[in-house]
Amino acid sequence: MAKTQNYSRVTRERAVLVREHAGDYSSEFAAMKAVAARLGIGSAETLRKWVRQAEVDAGTRPGTSREEAAEIRVLKRRVAELERVNEILRAASSYFARELDFKL
Repeated sequence: MAKTQNYSRVTRERAVLVREHAGDYSSEFAAMKAVAARLGIGSAETLRKWVRQAEVDAGTRPGTSREEAAEIRVLKRRVAELERVNEILRAASSYFARELDFKL
């Protein structure tokens, strides 16, 4: 399994500029390989993913932007919390309904 490295935001932003140098190479991936090597990024595939995500974020490629993904994560957490609260309330109301039936 490959070791995951954390790269700074600045490194990612510089690396994504590979699109400006794509014309200097035989293919976009060749440019990515060269820029990845120059910046010390583990693989060109990592850089390719960053470039694709930058395109999505800019709206030039279809997909879920980072901002949308963050909002979705927050909303999913909120839904999960509300479902837990609802379950607790259902259990409590059931408990109190049994207590009322028992006392009558």
